[in-house]
Amino acid sequence: MKLPIQIEENSREPIYHQIETQLTALIVSGHLRPGDSLPSIRTLAKDLACSVITTRRAYQNLEQSGYIKTSQGKGTFVAEIEAGEIAETKKMTVMQTLDRAVKVAMQHDYTLEEIKEMAEEIIRKYMEEKK
Repeated sequence: MKLPIQIEENSREPIYHQIETQLTALIVSGHLRPGDSLPSIRTLAKDLACSVITTRRAYQNLEQSGYIKTSQGKGTFVAEIEAGEIAETKKMTVMQTLDRAVKVAMQHDYTLEEIKEMAEEIIRKYMEEKK
């Protein structure tokens, strides 16, 4: 299974964290379901053109967080996650992203009203795409 993960080489965010973030999003959004098999650490490293150590760290962190489970000799699988935790993770992820966006807008001296207008414009764009 090839995962739709995109690594940004020029990002300040470490690659292992980019992998974690994107896998978490795939899991909480339902694109990856409990019990789904994930690629081996080596396969994912090859697919993403990064080191095995990097993918191992991402998998270890995801396992510690309860998003995935590894079964010796069988592979790595998406774990069963409570609905409340999924909802909280989704909200936290969106809030962090909005926080960064607002911070950047304020650094560029946009007013609250201008930031709201930009957000509404983006929302309208996505609503139109859904139609």
